[in-house]
Amino acid sequence: MRLESTEGHNVIAGRYTLLREIGHGGMGAVHLARDEVLDREVAVKRIGMVPGADSPDLARVEREARLAAQINHPHVVAVFDLVEHEGHHWLVMEYVAGETLADRIKRTGPLGQREAAQVLWQAADALAAAHSAGIVHRDVKPSNILIGADGHAKLADFGIARAQADATLTQTGMVTGSPAYIAPEVASGHLAEAAADVWSLGATLFHALAGRPPYDVSENLIGGLYQIVNEEPPRLAGAGRLGLVLEATMERQVDARWPMLRVRDALAEVANDPTTPTLPLSPGAGPDRSAASVAGAATETMRPVPAAAPTEPQPTESPSPPPPTSGRRGSLLPALLLVATLLLAAGLGWAWWQGRTVEPDPEAQPSGTQRSTQSSPSSPTETPSPTESPSPTETPSRARTEQGMRDFITTYLATVTSDPRATYAMLTPEFQAASGYFEDYSAFWGNIRSASPREVEVDPEGLTVSYQVDYVHQDGSRTTDDVSLQLVRQDDGYLIAGES
Repeated sequence: MRLESTEGHNVIAGRYTLLREIGHGGMGAVHLARDEVLDREVAVKRIGMVPGADSPDLARVEREARLAAQINHPHVVAVFDLVEHEGHHWLVMEYVAGETLADRIKRTGPLGQREAAQVLWQAADALAAAHSAGIVHRDVKPSNILIGADGHAKLADFGIARAQADATLTQTGMVTGSPAYIAPEVASGHLAEAAADVWSLGATLFHALAGRPPYDVSENLIGGLYQIVNEEPPRLAGAGRLGLVLEATMERQVDARWPMLRVRDALAEVANDPTTPTLPLSPGAGPDRSAASVAGAATETMRPVPAAAPTEPQPTESPSPPPPTSGRRGSLLPALLLVATLLLAAGLGWAWWQGRTVEPDPEAQPSGTQRSTQSSPSSPTETPSPTESPSPTETPSRARTEQGMRDFITTYLATVTSDPRATYAMLTPEFQAASGYFEDYSAFWGNIRSASPREVEVDPEGLTVSYQVDYVHQDGSRTTDDVSLQLVRQDDGYLIAGES
């Protein structure tokens, strides 16, 4: 493609000077550009082709421009223009200096509850406005939420959005959205309505809190979709009031999901509450599939939203059969798998390809070098030293504290080389920064095959743990180090605050 040249830069439509590429998704490259007429920075996206197609998806970009232009909202990326230059089409949009939520999670690991609520309520606010205008986004996911340097979040990419009166992209067999975040009814081949955006926002909240998507579709797409359709949604223990939001959004029964306005209000309440925990969830809690346990704890602390709160317009009744309801794992016949497979083969290829090119791999470990304060799990022949029983003179509370600190460190050292993302969340935010963030942290532990602690000494009053650790490196070499860790209490557990 030949572009006009101005002082060594490429210019499209005689107006937008391309500066550099800032992103590349499934549907085209995104560049930072300067609007020479209005003297401002903009983002321009060159419209590419869907895999397997022989022409750019112009209908998609025109739909994105038209629908996004209908929503004038502070938390929606504004669309300014749609131009053609020498046979290529470019979408001109507001430039948001910052990063996507997906990049934020990849860079820092799981978000604390308050930060997650702060970002997600803004996206929910944008979706509530879209729903009130009769527009369903249909592709809500971490990479479509942009976070500015000031924490201001904006929802982007209405490329597969649909107005309720628009029949485009509703053909039989067309399944839209990114697989790890799509609602069960959409995975079954039904039309995405406003409630599908609610599920996807909940799945995005799950990713923000856990540091990974709620479903792993990287290796087995059909198996992942079967889980979404048939199994109870995953839950996160220790999520507090956000656990209730997860339950109310990632609910298989469509009619039982909260409307987006109520989701927004609940998230805003958590974000604005100074008592909301700022640290990531304790990795020791792990996933919790007991819905009642989370809801029970959450409802005691969260103020109910009035039943009269405004809601989005209800979608028109669809002739499609109702989606599967929760509590009926075996109600779908085996034929559903065949139908789902045919639907995916017909229409999901481009969505899957887009999801793989845009979404970060939650298991990918960035490169870097950093020595941190933890050790790897022991090899089969190297087991941690057994904990010492408290002496008869120790009080029960002291003994429990000491044992809890020993268990915390033992769990940490037994996990760090196999799952550094989980143990990274066992550090305070300040110590995460001192450790070079997740990139350097994971690089250090990636060079360690195993670590065996010995001579463990615990000080319950000072919350310090000291020990010697024997490292076995990936090249087979061995080293020994003396480690002293400072712990701080976090709810019913601990976090590592420093090393000396």
